[in-house]
Amino acid sequence: MKIIAMIPARYGATRFPGKLMADLGGKPVIVRTYMATLATGLFDEVYVVTDSEIIKEVVEKAGGKAIMSLKEHECGSDRIAEAVENLDIDIVVNVQGDEPFVKKEPLEEVIKVFEGEDADKIDLASLMQEITDWKDITDPNYVKVIVDKDDFALYFSRSPIPYPRDKEAGARYFEHIGVYAFRKQAIMDFYHLPMRALEATEKVECIRYLEYGKKIKMVETSYMGIEIDTPEDLEKAAKFIKD
Repeated sequence: MKIIAMIPARYGATRFPGKLMADLGGKPVIVRTYMATLATGLFDEVYVVTDSEIIKEVVEKAGGKAIMSLKEHECGSDRIAEAVENLDIDIVVNVQGDEPFVKKEPLEEVIKVFEGEDADKIDLASLMQEITDWKDITDPNYVKVIVDKDDFALYFSRSPIPYPRDKEAGARYFEHIGVYAFRKQAIMDFYHLPMRALEATEKVECIRYLEYGKKIKMVETSYMGIEIDTPEDLEKAAKFIKD
């Protein structure tokens, strides 16, 4: 299988504009993410795909590979789909541009499902981690996922799912981690299929796959990265490097 990584990198960000170009220990966040992804050794190629000449230039100056998006896109999956449409690949892994400390192990786990016993049923795979703090469970910024007995996703929501009508039933709660491994056909289908009501309501892009009958294999991880969403996150990441 030919497996590549794509790092979607939009310059604008609602909560922290320009965050991918913010300095983190002497390098821009996006460069650290690219280097960390490359260092896993899991991929035939690693690319940053961006709408910004500034980001493209800084990645290439650091020795990386970058592709310019030709269009405006609603989400990272659309940006990746445009970039891979004419590439001869089997699996593309979406690594978030604001995850400068991405590790090999969770990426390796999400790729390995395409060699497992139920691989022929899988259109894409993603990560989830257990959350136990009720504050996080009820926080709409944490996207929750529920799965069936074989760890295929049933639904994603910003609301607490399952609803705890019986708190003694022993339900576990999982946060969806936005790392995806797609079969090429799955992401191209996503690109050409229109958004439906559930995705539009929740503003969670992976719901589109479920609405069109795609199978998403979820992999449990204990990986706790530092996602750069706010200036406070950047300070936390800088302290992590320093320490």
